[in-house]
Amino acid sequence: MSKVKILHGIELVLGGARSGKSRYAEAQSLATGKDVIYIATAGAGDNEMSERIARHQQERPSEWMTVEEPLDLAAVIRQYSQPDNCLLVDCLTLWLTNCLFDPKNQVPWKNRKSDLMMAIAEAPGRIIMVSNEVGQGIVPMGEVSRQFVDESGWLHQEIAAVAGKVVFVIAGLPQVLKDSTV
Repeated sequence: MSKVKILHGIELVLGGARSGKSRYAEAQSLATGKDVIYIATAGAGDNEMSERIARHQQERPSEWMTVEEPLDLAAVIRQYSQPDNCLLVDCLTLWLTNCLFDPKNQVPWKNRKSDLMMAIAEAPGRIIMVSNEVGQGIVPMGEVSRQFVDESGWLHQEIAAVAGKVVFVIAGLPQVLKDSTV
C-alpha cells in the first residue's frame, strides 16, 4: 500500500444540514489572515434556494471575492489558488449534485472528481472545503439517492485521506477528526 501525501493546506469541513459547518469554515478562512475567495457551487433552482444563497451572501464579509461555479471546480481552484489567499469552497455536495444530475454536463463524474483531486494536490494556497455528511442515515431506497450517498462518501474519503485537517461540525461545535497541520 502506498503512502498518501498529506496536503497541509487542505481542510475538509463536514457536517449535517444547519450544523454550523459553513460558519465554522468562514471563521477558519478569516483566521488565516489571507485574502479569501469564496467559491460558491450552488445554483438557485427555486425561491427557497435563492433565499439561502442571499442569506449566505449577506453574512459573508464584503471584501471577500465570490466566484460562482457549479461544475468546473478544478479549473476555478487552479485559476485562483495562490500562496497569499484562501479558497473557501461551499459546498462539495452541491457540486456533486450538479455534476451527477445536470443534463447538459458532458464530463463524466469520475473525470470531474479526478480533476478536483489533482487540482487540490497542485494548489499552492490554502483551501477549505465544506460538505454535507449524508452517510449517517439508513441506506436510501432509491437508486439515485443511493448513488448520491455513495459518491459523496467516496469523495469525502478521498479528500479526507489527503487533507491536512478534517473537522466534523455538530450543533455548531467543531470536532477535529484529523489535524496534521500542527
